[in-house]
Amino acid sequence: MSAGKRTPRRTPGIRDVAAAAGVSVTTVSHVLNDTPHTRTADETKIRVKEAAARLGYQPNRLARGLRTQASGMVGLVTEEIATTPHAGRIILGAQEEASRHNLTLAIINSQLNHAPEVGSREVQAFLDRQVDGLIYATVYHDVVVPPEELLSVPAVLIGARDIGGKIPSVMPDERGGAASVVEHLVAAGHRRIAFAATAIDVPATRGRLLGFRDGMLAAGLDPDEFVVEAEPEAAGGYAATHALLGAGRSSAARPTAVFCYNDRMAMGAYRAIAELGLAVPTDVSVVGFDNQDPIPTSLFPALTTVALPHYELGAAAVEAIIRLKTEGGADLPEASEPQLLSCPIVERGSVAAPVRGTAA
Repeated sequence: MSAGKRTPRRTPGIRDVAAAAGVSVTTVSHVLNDTPHTRTADETKIRVKEAAARLGYQPNRLARGLRTQASGMVGLVTEEIATTPHAGRIILGAQEEASRHNLTLAIINSQLNHAPEVGSREVQAFLDRQVDGLIYATVYHDVVVPPEELLSVPAVLIGARDIGGKIPSVMPDERGGAASVVEHLVAAGHRRIAFAATAIDVPATRGRLLGFRDGMLAAGLDPDEFVVEAEPEAAGGYAATHALLGAGRSSAARPTAVFCYNDRMAMGAYRAIAELGLAVPTDVSVVGFDNQDPIPTSLFPALTTVALPHYELGAAAVEAIIRLKTEGGADLPEASEPQLLSCPIVERGSVAAPVRGTAA
């Protein structure tokens, strides 16, 4: 050997791990691959994993894929969610949950599809790569028609339901989130609660309006008295709030709280309230929806709003893939009934009790 040259360091293999842990190669394979329906003592599992970590052993995914016709990969088709606010949290949640199960997340960003049929080209691209499971995330539909190819692997939808009831899905409980806003405002003493709504035909519109009505009816309040529709942007929130609070309404007749369809509308609501000589939350409480960074903390006072569980949606979808793959999905809810994830209220400074004499 000539001077200055080093002998290449040998990469530790599965036999090295087995020898270090004092078990068979088969046992190491079962432990590190989380093989279902195998009986291995917890103490043995710990010993194998510690040996693998100490040696720096990394499974050969290519060889494993050739043996099992699998890739150790979960595919995510995004349907343009990568360009929508907070969608990166869905990807992060899916990626981190996949990593916990020694899987790799691969992403294809598809074009927004205004028809209910899920695109088959992106699905087939992942199937050609022998993915272990496939997640399809939509932004426009609450019911979709998946291609038949999607049924050939464990698959989960995010944000939509399979019209055929064969593929499970995870969705934000926007109806429950909106109902909780009304409950929150009622608990603060409000009885005249307005909803700055929108007419765009997306699942969020229907869910949030239904939730608002649920909350109002549960509190014994008229759900139709203070509802105004406008575009789901700051200009729409401005126009809707002017319509709700202006037009010569006395302090005893106007709403004491405005629940906005989203945070962008809440921005416009703040401006309209200021122009009318009123203050948030002293005269009018305001609540948004989406927790869309950086809007809530950029307003003064900071906006109380509802957070969509983006991270949790991604993680829950991968968890469902794992259960479908290892257990056949026996403990999953019916595919026709989506798994709803809660949308929590993020309390900040835009809600207060109504001024005495205006709450009745």
